[in-house]
Amino acid sequence: MKRSLYLLLVLVFWMGTALSQKVDSLYLVQHYDLAEYHIPMRDGAELFTVVYTPKNQDSKYPILMNRTCYNASRYTDYQFSGYPSDYLVRDGYILVFQDVRGRYMSDGIFENMTPNIPGNDPRDKEAIDESSDTWDTVEWLLKNVPNNNGRVGMFGISYPGFYTAAALPDAHPALKASSPQAPIADFFFDDFHHQGAYLQSYTAAFAVFGYQKEGRTREPWYQDKIRRFYDEPAKDGYDFHLAQGPLKNITEKYHFDNFFWEQIISHPNYDEFWQKRNILPHLKGIDHAVMTVGGWFDAEDLYGPLNIYKSIEAANPKAENTIVMGPWDHGGWAREQGKTTHNHIYFGDSISTHFQREVERRFFSHHLKGSKGQALPEAYMFDTGTKEWKSFAKWPPDEVTPTSMYFGANGTLSLGAPLNEEAAFDYISDPAKPVPYTSQTEGLTFTPRRFMSDDQRHASRRPDVLTFSTEPLVENKTIAGEIMARLKVSMTATDADFVVKLIDVYPPDHPKYEHNPDNIVMGGYQQLVRSEVFRGRFRNGFQTPEPFVPGDITDVNFRLQDVLHTFKKGHRIMIQIHSTWFPYIDRNPQKFVENIYEANESDFTKAIIRVHGNSVIEAGGRVQSGDPSPAGMQLEGFIKG
Repeated sequence: MKRSLYLLLVLVFWMGTALSQKVDSLYLVQHYDLAEYHIPMRDGAELFTVVYTPKNQDSKYPILMNRTCYNASRYTDYQFSGYPSDYLVRDGYILVFQDVRGRYMSDGIFENMTPNIPGNDPRDKEAIDESSDTWDTVEWLLKNVPNNNGRVGMFGISYPGFYTAAALPDAHPALKASSPQAPIADFFFDDFHHQGAYLQSYTAAFAVFGYQKEGRTREPWYQDKIRRFYDEPAKDGYDFHLAQGPLKNITEKYHFDNFFWEQIISHPNYDEFWQKRNILPHLKGIDHAVMTVGGWFDAEDLYGPLNIYKSIEAANPKAENTIVMGPWDHGGWAREQGKTTHNHIYFGDSISTHFQREVERRFFSHHLKGSKGQALPEAYMFDTGTKEWKSFAKWPPDEVTPTSMYFGANGTLSLGAPLNEEAAFDYISDPAKPVPYTSQTEGLTFTPRRFMSDDQRHASRRPDVLTFSTEPLVENKTIAGEIMARLKVSMTATDADFVVKLIDVYPPDHPKYEHNPDNIVMGGYQQLVRSEVFRGRFRNGFQTPEPFVPGDITDVNFRLQDVLHTFKKGHRIMIQIHSTWFPYIDRNPQKFVENIYEANESDFTKAIIRVHGNSVIEAGGRVQSGDPSPAGMQLEGFIKG
């Protein structure tokens, strides 16, 4: 593969988002001094840290810090790739970028999602986690960087978003404002898995996360690992991944020497290994302002921001806790397109600039500089149907009435009243011919993004996809909050996945958008609004997979992620259900095996899957406390600790 393409792939993954907007480097040179430090931690390890200090020393400045596993050395040449925003740079902060432990120029061993150790005691030199490393860094900066005002803020997108969230428990008292953005919360539920189902589209990402370096370095140490996939880049990712066969072949061909892959395939269930890497139960005792940011179309980290916000809110009712969700994919708020689009859908102009200038800038200025002004709402959420920002006093909001959706004959969908509880709807799921996750042909990607608002007509035309739709709406219908799928299913096999999609069907006369190519027809467009996969073996608990009994009717209950979407008058609401979603999600063999990562080709089998008419999709509001689903118990357990 050409070197330029390779470097582009690495850069995109480093940033967690394809940033295109740059901070003025001349301004940085004229207004900031640059210094590099190796800051000692309590156990003797030193973490590489880049510090930009305003040249004007007539004032004292707050510290704004980003901790990253994506190479802080990228910030050593007065070149910022759009983050932090130009607004923050020009407002004047002491800007800090740090390699986390075990990455690039920092000492130590890298661990994915370092487990939190409750009770940060600076005297305990063995209790090391991201909170303690942050605490030690803040303490050193306050003592050694002149003209700081004693206040510290943290920010970060994607993995740096996790490091921001991981610094919340037992935080240093100088930490006054934290903004986890597209943060990972739990690798069993976002990024590498969705509710235990493996994101096969993430397969190349292990090259970045599964190898230890040898000593301090400013250069990536995993180029050859990425080249295993991209030396001969596939033009069709679907065909490429299907040709790999079972996941055990990926182990043998690509990840035979990767420590993180070995951890994943050795822990296919939600055991102690994963549980202790979950940050949600530790988000207690938070005494400073938090603004969690996410994108409604984030295919990697949608679970993280929603559940970090909810966990903080539940365990810290007096905390100043804000959530912002916009019409972006992963980290899209850090770049400005001018016209904000996702895939084929236009949402408005300069939406990222609005966030950077009116929301993020205001948050840090108020809490770190003491600036006056109107406080941010508790929840600042973008309605992806009416395409406008809305403010709520809480999330999910009380003012939007929940909706229950029921399935009927001939693909009908009822809002509010069951149609025929005795009915049943069958499809044949064949792992050899899985349902594609997108209407478009995509090559190999670190993770797909466009499909989160993609046209679903390609799926609704397949016989292995159940499709239910309302009549055209006679008035606008808003869904705000959580979505719960309560399926009654039976099957001829012993295991299966379930994909549920909420879709906005445009009227046949809907005009084209000017940003789209001529072949994209918006009339009848089936826009994906929300979707999620659930691995059926975990229906009674993520720790204890169980086979299905062929022919038995079984409850499969799971959460989809939240939405704020208004289905407009004349549009229709659609639900789709199927059991493969490839290669975004790996293929379930549909024969129950103890470990899908070790399944053989002979384990993959067709299955007749039946969804029964007394199933329901509950949309809007909050799933009630005591919800019986594994997903419900999961979150309730996190909150109660």
